[in-house]
Amino acid sequence: MRISESCARCLYDRQRSRTDNAAYLAEVKDILDHRREDDTTAYMGYLFNRLHEKYFGKGPDFSEVKKQYNDLVLGMEESLRREIEGAPDPVARALVMCRIGNYIDFGAAMYHVEQEEFLSLFGDTDMQERDLPVYRSFLKKCEEGSRFLLVCDNCGEIVLDRLLLEQLRKRFPQLRFTALVRGGAVVNDATEEDAIYVGLHRVAEILTNGMPIAGTILEMLPPEARAALEEADVILAKGQANYESMYGLGLHVFYTFLCKCDLFISRFQVPKLTGMFVEEA
Repeated sequence: MRISESCARCLYDRQRSRTDNAAYLAEVKDILDHRREDDTTAYMGYLFNRLHEKYFGKGPDFSEVKKQYNDLVLGMEESLRREIEGAPDPVARALVMCRIGNYIDFGAAMYHVEQEEFLSLFGDTDMQERDLPVYRSFLKKCEEGSRFLLVCDNCGEIVLDRLLLEQLRKRFPQLRFTALVRGGAVVNDATEEDAIYVGLHRVAEILTNGMPIAGTILEMLPPEARAALEEADVILAKGQANYESMYGLGLHVFYTFLCKCDLFISRFQVPKLTGMFVEEA
């Protein structure tokens, strides 16, 4: 997904909100001015983080925030599982819930995470009518396939991802599950350590994208992760960054996320925090 001029301005403004250092901001502008057509916001973020470390040292540590939200959702696990298993379609209910988890994003532009707002989203866990055509296609691919790849996003959210995989394992016992997480600390995104902390490794093999990058960039993936992506029969990618970095690669991907920034709100013509389920065939 190409970076529009409005998106580039937003990326620059976010860096300017971190510092007024003229030399740093000049390099940020140079990176943006010389971006390639196929560069993504995830890759820009990776470059900016490296540049920020050169000028100022390591960025903020989100380990406590990650643990806070992992623990919050782990504490909700049993009640959410009861709701899922009591639903007419447990997979649909779990899919909506794991999309709600995409709210927990400390990296989205012009966006604030509020625990009360997050919890309020569980007041509506029914799948929307607009999601049903993609959902039916998703179920068909799961029924026909043998290898399922979940491309993860944030902490807290990955607890809900595990609840979804539990239901998919029950409904499609032939599927073998792999979960792809970040290869290093980047904002509050999930790493292998986080995945193990919440028990995701009990329902899926854990692989990393090999880099501290908030997205999935094909040419930067280690061989095992790239093979998992290219050989998967079903790919479910979570969050805006994965959509931005994976869309247009020529893969058959199901994306699910909340629209949290102006780019996505405008692209899909929906209100903020609308949940999307998108198929790229």
